[in-house]
Order: sequence, then structure tokens, then C-alpha cells
Amino acid sequence: MSIADRLTRWLGELRAFGRGPLVARLLIAVGGLIALLVPALQPWDQMDAVSIAAGALLLVCLVLPDSAAALLFLLVVLVGWLFRAPVEVGWSTVVTALGLLLLHLASAYAAQLPSYAKVGRRSLRRWLLPTSIAVLLAPLVAIGASVVRGAGVPGSLIVTVAALAAATAAVWFASGQSVND
Repeated sequence: MSIADRLTRWLGELRAFGRGPLVARLLIAVGGLIALLVPALQPWDQMDAVSIAAGALLLVCLVLPDSAAALLFLLVVLVGWLFRAPVEVGWSTVVTALGLLLLHLASAYAAQLPSYAKVGRRSLRRWLLPTSIAVLLAPLVAIGASVVRGAGVPGSLIVTVAALAAATAAVWFASGQSVND
């Protein structure tokens, strides 16, 4: 296949791009930018390698949402946060977590669609309940973790991990998945 044939094919696929996959990719971009900009605007010094690597991975997430780029993006932002961020859980932590959650959910949605797919509202209904549960539970778990951390309760890590496991199970079962899948 010549370069001209590849360009013609790529432009044809770009013209056939559906509204649903485009909106999903825009949500990936918004979630990724939130997860990149919030830590960058904090008073603590973030490593430049985190911004460069995460920016490149975000571009790959937009082009190839069904690749492992979204997972690597999450890991790069998380590692950058863990290396330099203060210990307290604050609003910046919650906003960054919501940005990562948006990127994760939009990537999962976009990964199942070809770029030329025409998506109706019925397709979005399946994602509405798990997304709503995840968006509501993420700040609650973060606030609960900060309350338990400040209380000095023995076993607070177990409580936090149990809350995260319960939130994950709630989202899993709300999405219509079963244990046998």
C-alpha cells in the first residue's frame, strides 16, 4: 500500500468519524487535561518528566483509546503525584481523581466503538448508572479516607481499601457485568 493510499484511507476514516466517538475522545481530552493541569498548578514542584510523558500518553489515548495508553497515563500521573505531592488529601486530590476517572470511563467507552460508529442514546444509558456511581463515590471515598486518616484509628488502611473495593464492586455490578463473564 502506497503512502497516497494510506493517506486517502486515513482521510476517509476521518470524514466518517461519528459524533459519539468524537464526544468520547473530547471527554478523554478534558479528563486528561484536568489530571495534567491540576498537579502542575500546585505549589509543590512536579517533575517535568511526568508532564512530558503524560502529555504524550494523552495524545495516544485520543488516537488509540483501546490501547494501554490510558492505563499508563493513570500510572504516570499517580507516580508523579506520589513522589512530590504533600500527604494531605485536599480538593486538588479530588479534582485530579475526578479527571482521571473521566479519562478512564471515556477511554473504556471509546475503546468499544469504531471511529465511524453512529451512537444513539440507548448506548449511553448502559454507561449512565456506573458512571454516576463512580463519580459520586470517588469524592466520598477521598473524604472518608481523609477523615479516617486524621482520626488515628488502627486499621484505617484496611477501611480505606475496603471502601475502594466496595466502590469498585458497586460500579462493576451496576454496569451489568456478572462474575462469570
